[in-house]
Amino acid sequence: MNDYISNVHHTTHHQGEYVTHTSRPVTISSLHGSRILDSRGYPTIQVRLELEDGTVVTGDAPAGASTGAHEAVELRDGGSSYGGRDVSQALHLITTDVAPMITGQSWTSIGQADAALAALDGTPNYRRLGANSVVATSIAMARALAAAAELPLWRWIADVTGSTPRLPVPHFNVLNGGAHAANALDFQEFMIAPVNAETMTDAVRIGSDVYHALAALVRERFGSLGLGDEGGFAPSIAAPEEALDLLVAAISAAGYEPGVDTVAIALDPAANEFALGDGSYRVVDRRLDRAGMVDYYRDLISRYPIRSIEDGFSEDDHGGWKAMSFALGDMLQIVGDDLYVTDPQRIRDGGKDGLSNAALIKPNQIGTVSQTFDAIGVARSLGMRSMVSHRSGETTDTFIADLVVGTGTGQIKSGAPARGERVAKYNRLTEIAENNPELPYGLR
Repeated sequence: MNDYISNVHHTTHHQGEYVTHTSRPVTISSLHGSRILDSRGYPTIQVRLELEDGTVVTGDAPAGASTGAHEAVELRDGGSSYGGRDVSQALHLITTDVAPMITGQSWTSIGQADAALAALDGTPNYRRLGANSVVATSIAMARALAAAAELPLWRWIADVTGSTPRLPVPHFNVLNGGAHAANALDFQEFMIAPVNAETMTDAVRIGSDVYHALAALVRERFGSLGLGDEGGFAPSIAAPEEALDLLVAAISAAGYEPGVDTVAIALDPAANEFALGDGSYRVVDRRLDRAGMVDYYRDLISRYPIRSIEDGFSEDDHGGWKAMSFALGDMLQIVGDDLYVTDPQRIRDGGKDGLSNAALIKPNQIGTVSQTFDAIGVARSLGMRSMVSHRSGETTDTFIADLVVGTGTGQIKSGAPARGERVAKYNRLTEIAENNPELPYGLR
């Protein structure tokens, strides 16, 4: 791993240089920002770079629906256009501020480029330029540097972070609730994870088989196949147990064995969405205090093959996180998302305080590629796992597929094995696997 690990909050924007002997300087001849639509039909930003040798690379900014309070800030216009979510101000700043800085000079590392973006922005959380502009530019710059080094993006990431590359276990979000679906299901994501697959191709096949078996069950029981934001089904159910029963039935119907070491289940309750603000939570019309929530999760993992729970408590309920980690941390993976927002210092503090044993990684939460590398590095230094993640508002950009392979974190979630913006990531992982049969698959 790169020797540098940020030891300050992301508001200071410190990041490692991330340079190896494979790094080559790159000169950008032009930079252009475009408005594109994400998977929810709202505008987002694509940055297009043309290198001095004529090579063209791009980077897209995703967007979340269930966002943490501590995330880097998107720049949206407000007003009436696109329901206030237009990005004309951000595009204007890309033209007037970002493009003149990036073009016409030589860049030697992603850390150098990201530090320049942070300095140009000048705010604690990218509020001036917008994290949507910054992350799209940073992803495009990473691709430019990989192209200059004549390396596939995943290999360049492995080299600059000093990681051992690995193909990840995909966590397919096949049932949606919470802020991602128009049903009464409090928990946001119900995922299946083919932990015992032998190859990436097998893992994708298992995910597809279970998804279609689940489709048949949902159609039979509910008569329709409504979808949530991430391509999972959103039947008219409210209790997490109903969703879990459906998953177990679908795994079995597809011909596989439900189990934490075979085809496992992972949950993202996204507890921010059902927290009552006083240390208690409302789940299926039951009010539960912290101890009650821990007991509820304990009961679920005793009855279902659950390997991972993400955001089981709200982002600022550290007492709840500690209680869950103390009681259940030896039994399953406890993942912080809104708790950490891919912030290296928040991950460091949470890991040292025993709040979780894993961190979710979303580049647009923190703003730049090198800060994302820092976040993974901090988690690894503390013995924590990382899971790379998409957002609910996605594009067909496949950067996170190369990111998860290059950093070797061993697990990714990118929604259901359906819809173009989701399967683009899984197809990219399959492509990497087919072209590089020596790469290992699975959890590290």
